[in-house]
Amino acid sequence: MESYKSNFDHGTAYAGTMIYDRFRKKESLNGEWHYAVDQYDTCVSQRWYEENYYDEGGNLLPTDYSFDEWDTMYLPCCWNTFDKMFLLYEGSMIFTRKFFFAKQNEDERVFLKIGAVNYICRVYLNKKYVGMHKGGSTPFYFDITDFLEHSNRIIIQADSTRRNEQVPPSVTDWFNYGGIYRDIEIIRVPKIHIKNFGIALMPDSGFKKIRAEVILSEKVDSTASLIIDELGMQVDIPIKDGIGEIVFEATFELWSPESPKLYDVTLNCENDSVRDSVGFREIRVRGMDILLNGKPIFLRGISCHEDSAPNGKALTDEERIENIRIAKELGCNFMRVAHYPHSERMSQLADEMGLLLWEEIPVYWAVHFGTKDTYYDAENQLCELMTRDYNRASVIIWSVGNENPDTDERLKFMGDLANFAHRYDPARLVSAACLVNFAKNAIEDRLEQYLDIIGLNEYCGWYVADFRTLPALFENSSPKKPVIITEFGADAMAGNRGTVTDKGTEDCQAFVYEKQIETICKISYIKGMTPWILRDFRCPRRTAVTQKYYNTKGLVSASGKRKMAFGVLRSFYNSIK
Repeated sequence: MESYKSNFDHGTAYAGTMIYDRFRKKESLNGEWHYAVDQYDTCVSQRWYEENYYDEGGNLLPTDYSFDEWDTMYLPCCWNTFDKMFLLYEGSMIFTRKFFFAKQNEDERVFLKIGAVNYICRVYLNKKYVGMHKGGSTPFYFDITDFLEHSNRIIIQADSTRRNEQVPPSVTDWFNYGGIYRDIEIIRVPKIHIKNFGIALMPDSGFKKIRAEVILSEKVDSTASLIIDELGMQVDIPIKDGIGEIVFEATFELWSPESPKLYDVTLNCENDSVRDSVGFREIRVRGMDILLNGKPIFLRGISCHEDSAPNGKALTDEERIENIRIAKELGCNFMRVAHYPHSERMSQLADEMGLLLWEEIPVYWAVHFGTKDTYYDAENQLCELMTRDYNRASVIIWSVGNENPDTDERLKFMGDLANFAHRYDPARLVSAACLVNFAKNAIEDRLEQYLDIIGLNEYCGWYVADFRTLPALFENSSPKKPVIITEFGADAMAGNRGTVTDKGTEDCQAFVYEKQIETICKISYIKGMTPWILRDFRCPRRTAVTQKYYNTKGLVSASGKRKMAFGVLRSFYNSIK
């Protein structure tokens, strides 16, 4: 009973088992699934998936489950918002359904894609264990070709248990939503298929060269054909041992928030074909400036959680579009999507609507920095995120974490993550949201040596109540790299009014914004900011009467009401366009 999980910790899905799937034809398994709470993890320990209903003599056995008689839940979904009974439930829940399947081609490979499950997921198909995945916010894939039959039962365990060795650890400042909260899909591909496809503007090429890379599922020699019809281009990419790369010149319109130009790109190889809609832009740091397409830019940003009152983390496209629309109403050209990978639809919509993104993995507060398995978990989540969003012009910064104490173990852990990000994607910037050195009241963190941009969380006027510390902080600091103020803010319950010193009022929040902006706008090395936060979001740590289990630092309430500080930030951003 104590060691049963070791039988189901192999077959791990990770970044190396991902396949390129944008615009591929998919068969959705979204819809009604039978479910049951499984607090004691009995499905795994007692192997429910084997469906042993009879003994060797043909006698009917008792069972502790009745899959097809359980209640149903429409997936994708966060169970916490599905039923008030499950609001605070953390642990294991079992989901199952049946589906029919027919082969279309004898040589096809069939993959199961699950967009996200918090946190550990185990999959069983037709009485066999398929595999597992760790990490609550990134997609994962299983080759299920050899498991499929004409009639199929799939069982998925979602385990949202908080554990200190996970990424994030057991204590965070957001709600621990459980469930299968992104799409569940079946994807058919040829035996030799395009496993990964990356395309982007070549840095330092005078905005004239495009780099493309293709990785096939098998180590074969071949030729891929890259087509960009709007540019009248067709380029052949030689493939050696399953890998090909090419750099070619082209004349194209650059992507920017003001002009989010996208080009339809098709890649053909062997019997496979994929496509994408991509923008070409360059992001770099020169001295103390952040340059977009060669021109200095001030990142007028806002932070955002993936959270809605009715749906938790299972946002609809309409909710994501609304968040981007509100950010643009604020005057934003930039958003920090914190503190974990949001849906891939967020970066796709940002490409289309013109919004730059900071994307982050949940190396949050005090993870187990000295544990190898914890590091591999974090690196894999980062790699899955970068693989998924490599072609997104909107994504300009990879963040390796948030608010971590400056210790030797943390420096090694996060420094290695930053180096990994630079190796995997040298065309983007790498950052982290760092803490103030409170002993010196200065911007000082040894992690800076690994970063392109310094992110800084400071809450002067709120957690640090004396505003005089803010100008002193900047006077005490002489950073050698551009700084983004990644967090400042104050709680305010929508409609709650009072004096500027009454905590939890809109007036106090607006006053904090006014004082912050008044100080920040005078500091030349600050090249952007993402105040905390766009919308109020659920958080079990926040129990005050003006919070009611929500972090109420949003400029917009959970129900959509704009607060006074919204107008303060909008006026500032409009003044610097």
